[in-house]
Amino acid sequence: MNKTYTTSLHLPAVDYGLLFLRIAIAALMLSHGIPKLIMLFGSQEISFADPFGIGQTATLTLVVFAEVICSLLIAFGLATRLAAFILLFTMAFAFFVIHAEDPFQTKELALIYLVVYIFIVIVGSGKYALDHYFLKK
Repeated sequence: MNKTYTTSLHLPAVDYGLLFLRIAIAALMLSHGIPKLIMLFGSQEISFADPFGIGQTATLTLVVFAEVICSLLIAFGLATRLAAFILLFTMAFAFFVIHAEDPFQTKELALIYLVVYIFIVIVGSGKYALDHYFLKK
């Protein structure tokens, strides 16, 4: 019972928790990114938001990079903070710009992703990540 309510950090548990979080959030984001990847390389005409004025295809390409490539990087723990920052920016833009006029229930998911990516940027990837092995001295 004492271990249940302890406030001390057990670092191996934190590392396993970060591994679980990274893999889970990457898998969830891939469920959004893969349909966009299919749209990008499919034969259908691309219909996507273009808030920067760079074209729908260019905007979709940037979002696919963030949601697919950066999610895979996070899952493997490679360049984790950089990948999480890119996704943090993408989700902030989705929440504050793309879905700005939508009801909260519509944009809530972008906010949840945003909070998780802020956490990953602050905490990093943990011990069970490629970052740890490549940056080990």
